Amino acid sequence: MTKREVVRMALQHQRPPYVPWSFWATDRVIQALLAYLKCDDLAHILEGHIYSFGCPSPSTDIGDQHRRNEFGVEYDCSGDNDGIGVVCNQVIPEPTLSGFTMPEPHVPTQTELDRFSDWFHMFGAVSVYSMACDLRGTETLMMDFYDHPDFVRALMRRIADYSIAQIEIGLKYDIDAVHFGDDWGQQIGLQMGKPLWMEFIYPEIKRMFRVAKDAGKFVSIHSCGDVDELFDELIGIGLDLFNPFQPEVMDAPALMVEYRGRLAFHGGLSTQRTLPYGTPDDVRRETRMLLELGRPGGYVFSPAHGVPGDVPPENVMAFVEILQSQPGFRRK
Repeated sequence: MTKREVVRMALQHQRPPYVPWSFWATDRVIQALLAYLKCDDLAHILEGHIYSFGCPSPSTDIGDQHRRNEFGVEYDCSGDNDGIGVVCNQVIPEPTLSGFTMPEPHVPTQTELDRFSDWFHMFGAVSVYSMACDLRGTETLMMDFYDHPDFVRALMRRIADYSIAQIEIGLKYDIDAVHFGDDWGQQIGLQMGKPLWMEFIYPEIKRMFRVAKDAGKFVSIHSCGDVDELFDELIGIGLDLFNPFQPEVMDAPALMVEYRGRLAFHGGLSTQRTLPYGTPDDVRRETRMLLELGRPGGYVFSPAHGVPGDVPPENVMAFVEILQSQPGFRRK
């Protein structure tokens, strides 16, 4: 059975031969792992099951540790931010789209799909809320919800139209799922509250999900924070897989039981506590607990976010070794 088939079984809430997994890590962790394992190719040593391509949008180095994406958003990538970057300009300074031009939808043409042919292929598309925050500024956008609602609707619609055009290009590839990466949550509840989410964000993600579902693809979404109050609405418009399933803000055992057969989860291993501050034994203990919950299906193991730079290689390999020792898994 291929890795692709194992992931598909999990997302279809069938019992797979073992719990599939994936994870991504910051550059510091990758370099530390390469040195620790004395190798130059992690992919086929760590044996992930999901190959992701597409979003994020390409960015250009503009000097002084700053980068600019195709929308014109500039990111300060200096400091201890693991290369994610902090937005440092305001592309849309006034509540109007006059003078703002969206870029042409971009999808990489050089992929490694053939190299990872037996992996589950996940195509990433631009998400409305995160991009709106980057273009307008998060605090300003929050005020726009109340002061300029028509502008917010127009902005969200413009971004969603771009994303749909991007998905339509992505559907020309051999993909299994379309993935969106929004961040609606905080440690307690939604950033904007559910009424505003339903009014401004829900209509656009419903349109984007529909394109993927009509093409017969799985739909995955990432949102950090405490957002489980949205699960029923998201399931209703076609969500199959939710990431990152943060244990600091979500009760993983309770939610996996409550939504079993309706929603699959991807994530769950703490990147705020266990991975950076725990011992390898702590990591093994939490990994085994998650695998036991996920054995009936509906689960893909992963750290709750990209593995941050302060995680030692020993802790990464602690969960990798447990994953690879599962009965039913065979290294290629």
